Amino acid sequence: MDSWVWWLVLAVGLGIPLAITALPEFGLFAVGAAGAAIAAGVGAGVVWQFLTFIVVSVAMLTVVRPIAYRKLDRGPRVRMGIEALAGARAVVQERVDQHGGRIKLNGEIWSARALHPDHVYEPGQQVDVVEIQGATALVD
Repeated sequence: MDSWVWWLVLAVGLGIPLAITALPEFGLFAVGAAGAAIAAGVGAGVVWQFLTFIVVSVAMLTVVRPIAYRKLDRGPRVRMGIEALAGARAVVQERVDQHGGRIKLNGEIWSARALHPDHVYEPGQQVDVVEIQGATALVD
């Protein structure tokens, strides 16, 4: 069997862990193996095939990998759980002052405390949730 076929088999073999683990490095090595298959197809010797595999793989790891990871990190950060409640609007259910009170936040009743000790919020007022501390919302 020709050596270019073995390089293609290696490229496909490296594609399998890429699909299973989703680690892009396997795909970059598969590109290196495909480059070696091309070198073998044009008649390069075994040493040149291995050199092509190594050079293409290292080039892919040093050039393409950082670019790919930068592109992956660009997405907006999604706030979830309690972190997502900061900045939300709530309606005061029971008077809220520095000692406590109750608000309705996203359809749920939460204990709340005024962020500033001198502020008092009466039932029906809308407030902004500044922070969540345990099960208590600090509002302003």
